[in-house]
Amino acid sequence: MLRAILFDFDGTIVNSEPLIMKLTQQMASQQGWTITDEEYYHDYLALDDRGIVEHLFQSHGQPLDAARRDELVTWKTHAYWEAIHDGLPVFPGAVDFVRKVAGEFPLAIASGSFRAEIEYLLGKIGLRDKFALLVTADDVAHSKPSPEVFLKAWAQLSLAAFNPRDGHNPLLAAECLVIEDAPAGVLAGHAAGMKCLALAQSRPPEELRSAEWVYGNFTEVDLEKIRSGFNG
Repeated sequence: MLRAILFDFDGTIVNSEPLIMKLTQQMASQQGWTITDEEYYHDYLALDDRGIVEHLFQSHGQPLDAARRDELVTWKTHAYWEAIHDGLPVFPGAVDFVRKVAGEFPLAIASGSFRAEIEYLLGKIGLRDKFALLVTADDVAHSKPSPEVFLKAWAQLSLAAFNPRDGHNPLLAAECLVIEDAPAGVLAGHAAGMKCLALAQSRPPEELRSAEWVYGNFTEVDLEKIRSGFNG
């Protein structure tokens, strides 16, 4: 049975990936390196800021000390805040879908972005109160495809919405739906023991085929079909 939904954020609810790609390319240029658009979407999508910097240096065969990593993360954070002052575009159907399922399921965000950024952008689109909790880059040590962010969201949501002390059956990982836009996010969801809905908003459908369901965007999602997939 489907009992809870865990949403990725960047590239899933808000169209932030082109901006994050641009900042990643600018960060690489500070080191004298170049990242193509395809390299970003293939190698960096779903990584958090720390993971982006670490992969950037690793892929160029260069050592990275913690001080330089933190310096670049801080630069990216400041640049991102300036760019999102007026908000970011929302993907078609995202707001309506979240509002619809929030009336039926507990919802969580499980994202590699920082909490303050997510809360700000959710506030801009009027969805902050629809999510019972946020698990973000502030809360985990490893980027996707590690399942850490989904496992933490599941554990916290289970206590918040399905606490056995309140007479609920414990929430199982297999009763959670992950909504993602990145292949690495789908891998993370499966590693956490969850089924995945992938939206082909950042990558083509063929790269997301390991997900149980793949749609173009939220307007196409057949929630009843997904629900039946949990009951079968």
